[in-house]
Amino acid sequence: MSKSIEDRIADHARHLGFDAIGFCDASLPEEARTRLRQFVEDGRHGTMSWMEQRIEQRGDPKALWPEVRSVISLGLSYAPEADPAETLDQPDTGTISVYARHRDYHDVLKGMLKHLAQFVVRQDVGGDGTQVKVFVDTAPVMEKPLAEQAQLGWQGKHTNVVSRIHGSWLLLGEIYTTLELTPSPPRAGSCGSCTRCLTACPTDAFPRPYALDARRCIAYLTIEHDGPIPVEFRKAMGNRIYGCDDCLNACPWNRFAATSRHMKLQPRADLMAPRLDDLARLDDAGFRSFFSGSPIKRIGRNRFVRNVLIALGNSGNRAHLPLVTHLTQDESPIVADAAAWAQTELQEAASNE
Repeated sequence: MSKSIEDRIADHARHLGFDAIGFCDASLPEEARTRLRQFVEDGRHGTMSWMEQRIEQRGDPKALWPEVRSVISLGLSYAPEADPAETLDQPDTGTISVYARHRDYHDVLKGMLKHLAQFVVRQDVGGDGTQVKVFVDTAPVMEKPLAEQAQLGWQGKHTNVVSRIHGSWLLLGEIYTTLELTPSPPRAGSCGSCTRCLTACPTDAFPRPYALDARRCIAYLTIEHDGPIPVEFRKAMGNRIYGCDDCLNACPWNRFAATSRHMKLQPRADLMAPRLDDLARLDDAGFRSFFSGSPIKRIGRNRFVRNVLIALGNSGNRAHLPLVTHLTQDESPIVADAAAWAQTELQEAASNE
């Protein structure tokens, strides 16, 4: 008996290295669109204006591409070998989100998606006239609701996708296609009564289960937010200098997740526990060189050093005072502001010894 087109695509996806694959219609339930609109209307997206600028396309795949009929949702596991929280109690080092400790996943995932897309349009697979478009998370695509519809998992109370097999550690990508594909059958799984992800958040960024206020989220504050970080969140940041994994790491489904097998997603040794004082000394050229090929590079030196200075202020180590004091004269206002705050924090720590 010959395999279905869905089985052939899934087999090839696994051959390319994808860990999860599913299919769904190119439509989103009204609940997902309502949740998106409410998120933006409440202002919980913060300064991410791109979310409101293309909200209609984000909420309806056919508004982005009228010809699309089906979505192939793909997942790539980046489950870490070591505990992501092990550096949180090392105040002179920085904690970087797991997904940013290796090569930029956008490049890795997009390359794999393109290879799979080429397979889908082959004459002996999709056939004449088959069209495809590939997306990572830089396009107006609601990848998490689509992944849920394609049965890769479900959106957990932390709003990220949870998989029975891979826990909370899945990078997502999509292939939109003109093919009429059979949706994947339902798979069981839920958060149940668990609220570990919600209580793990250092800044109380979840006003309720399944809802995130990005303005309070350390991942948003350290990556997307381009101004001074609100003072009320600085102590809670600890030494988190790029992103935050606390809600993901708290998920009990992670106990089933095997360490990522992808070589390009193995962490760089120098990003596992980098010294804060070394990072704070980076100028623009040094920053670009050190983070070449890393997703961290896109936020720029000033935003990154701002984060590092807040971590230095939280370190309680007065040995960092000369460096922090020097950076209060930095040309970047956000760097100088963070340095002045860190200087005050370290001076107070020294006076209390």
